[in-house]
Amino acid sequence: MSGMSRPSRRGVLRGALGAGLGAGIGIGSGLPAVAASPARATGGVPRGTPPVLLTEQATQQILVLDPRRRVWDPEHEPSVVRWAFSPTRYEGYEDLRPEYSWVYPSESKVRRHKGRTYVLTTASFGFVAVVDYPSGRRYWGTAIGAGDDLFNPHSAEILPDGNVAVACSTGALVRLYAASQGPDASRCAEAELKGAHGLHWDGAREVLWAIGDDELVTYKVGGTRARPTLRRRSSVGLPVGTPGKTPGGHDLFPVAGRRGRLWVTTNASVFQYDIAGRAFVQDFAGADEISRKSVKGVGDDPRTGQVISTVPEGGLEETWWTTRVSVHRPRGEYELVGGGIYKARWFLPR
Repeated sequence: MSGMSRPSRRGVLRGALGAGLGAGIGIGSGLPAVAASPARATGGVPRGTPPVLLTEQATQQILVLDPRRRVWDPEHEPSVVRWAFSPTRYEGYEDLRPEYSWVYPSESKVRRHKGRTYVLTTASFGFVAVVDYPSGRRYWGTAIGAGDDLFNPHSAEILPDGNVAVACSTGALVRLYAASQGPDASRCAEAELKGAHGLHWDGAREVLWAIGDDELVTYKVGGTRARPTLRRRSSVGLPVGTPGKTPGGHDLFPVAGRRGRLWVTTNASVFQYDIAGRAFVQDFAGADEISRKSVKGVGDDPRTGQVISTVPEGGLEETWWTTRVSVHRPRGEYELVGGGIYKARWFLPR
């Protein structure tokens, strides 16, 4: 950041997005995959490409953006924003102290639960919430050590019973909250996991997957909805990129186009984990392009075959930010003007 250019730009973007929220941008019946007509498509965007879901740290927003535009500039073209969320602009989150806890949003994923669509989000200074889409209403939320990064919530997952798991990277733990008991339920089970970064509920095997610095583990969920328990069931070491250094597990996400596989990113590379074969593989299409260092998020669209990922770029306010979302198969790119993106995902409720 040089001088006052970044804060000024950030303020402008926040103002534009806030105006959009007030006008009801994206508040409707939901966001199905957008079928882009040749007349409206830009940059060779394939027909049927879904919207893009971002954790956008420069303006502290969760954004759903128009996939037909290769360059997103909310200040000059507010219509590119299909939906935006910040707990400071919606009622019902005041007790989570978002002015302190909603710093550096680190996760956004979209899930279906009992016929409703939810966006799950975390932020590094303690904020965790399951947000009803598109209303923005709170299903459940908590603030874990609001105002510092001693716990650093990095991912969340909702289970079929309505409870919510949270991975805390600095806190080196996975928590399972009895979120089914109400929007501010605080009872939780806890398990240690060094560098806990990502979570995924595997309905076929009825286990909770979690990724840490050194291992990919599963937990068996027990107890009751009101008093859940977590018990480690299995563990496999992550591939080592540099001898003597921790692998640094980061993102964990299901491979949408191939059941029985998980996307796994480490400090050094991108893999798919073959659950049945208990092996980390790089036999997927586009691996040479997709697999690279410091990938913060990765995922595929089963309809078009496209993969998106994010990696940090230099010269921004924070070393982990990027203004660009990489697209693979076919190769392309999105750009958020003035942004500070951490993760990008296809908006595909599952």
